[in-house]
Amino acid sequence: MRIVVAHNRYREAQPSGENTIVDSEIAQLTAAGVEVLPFIRSSDEIPSMSKAAKALLPISPIWAPRAQHDLSRLLTEHRPDALHLHNPYPLLSPWVVRTAHRHGVPVVQTVHNYRQVCSSGIYFRDGVICQDCKGRALGVPAIKHRCYRDSAAQSALMATTLAVHRGTWRSVDRYIALTTAIADHLRDYGIPDERIVVKPNAVPDPGRPAPLGDGFLFMARLSPEKGVDLLLDAWRRHPVGALGTLRVAGDGELRPLVEAAAAERPDVVYLGQLDRAGVRAAVEASAVVIAAAMWHDVLPTVIIEAMASGRPVLGTALGGIPYLVGADAPHEPAGTGPAEVASAVAGGGGSPMPAGIGLGEAGWVVAPEPAALAAALPVARAGAAGLAPAARARYERTFHPDVVTKQLIEVYAGMARTLNPA
Repeated sequence: MRIVVAHNRYREAQPSGENTIVDSEIAQLTAAGVEVLPFIRSSDEIPSMSKAAKALLPISPIWAPRAQHDLSRLLTEHRPDALHLHNPYPLLSPWVVRTAHRHGVPVVQTVHNYRQVCSSGIYFRDGVICQDCKGRALGVPAIKHRCYRDSAAQSALMATTLAVHRGTWRSVDRYIALTTAIADHLRDYGIPDERIVVKPNAVPDPGRPAPLGDGFLFMARLSPEKGVDLLLDAWRRHPVGALGTLRVAGDGELRPLVEAAAAERPDVVYLGQLDRAGVRAAVEASAVVIAAAMWHDVLPTVIIEAMASGRPVLGTALGGIPYLVGADAPHEPAGTGPAEVASAVAGGGGSPMPAGIGLGEAGWVVAPEPAALAAALPVARAGAAGLAPAARARYERTFHPDVVTKQLIEVYAGMARTLNPA
């Protein structure tokens, strides 16, 4: 099997879970015997482009002529079985779907965000969830509110791109929805069920989990939609030291809030931006990983990394987070299912889980509100040891590369069978 993997890498200065997942998926496919032909561009290339190339950048989300030329040459030379598209913006353009189809190559796309509809891709604006462009022929609200790169001109270009390529997106042969919530998003966009496959991402197996540490880890971009300000508000509602240590890793516009909290309270530690070794050390030092998203976060990689290390997750009940922790379909291994863990975290004796806290196989979910998250923090700390084995088991069964790579190869093979029946 020969597959072209197409992806526009996000800038390395802005760490991207999507970049990490694409790199891992290429490695996993190659290890499984698939011949992968990377068709990769990077936004880091833009500053060093020639003046002529930079002059074409404004139209590249719509067409990207150089990318189409290079892709046509690759498809002609190698005649792949399929093209697997991840992020097309800004240097590839959704036009790669049309180019592949012109060469008779079917296309599968993994949907990492909501950019079929939303110019920013995250359904989040001015601190709240926003779906004002949903159902519109042209995303005028995105232009009005400068949703793409805080620029009216660039927002107009992206809104126009989404309008121009509505038919392009509806021609994709298979969509990989990372969660059931993304599958619902695609159906709402008009994609029929038979072209949607729910398949999550995988992360490499770090090996046997280390013994639980103590306290909590928040590891994400420090921006409003990721919810670090929500977490700090909830944390301050508990006395200093009552919950162990809160470790915060990452960088972004809200970094000053984290630094101020670390200066104010000895139980808040800011770790900065971590490399892979630093990430593993931070996870092992903690007992629970927090995903406090304020938007419908599609599939936070940090949650899978936490489960792989045998750490349960406390998250907000938005986007793919409930799916990841198994809150929408609990699995109950003996002694570690919701009933047993509910008893353990509530102090034994069969006491019920406190109101407002949803319990899944690998963690807890709550409303994205400071009071709800504050109430869940001690519950998660008390229940971490009881839920840790189930978190690791869920990773092994659902998010391990051996499991997920087989699913992906079956997507490619199933698409070929459908498009070329015997």
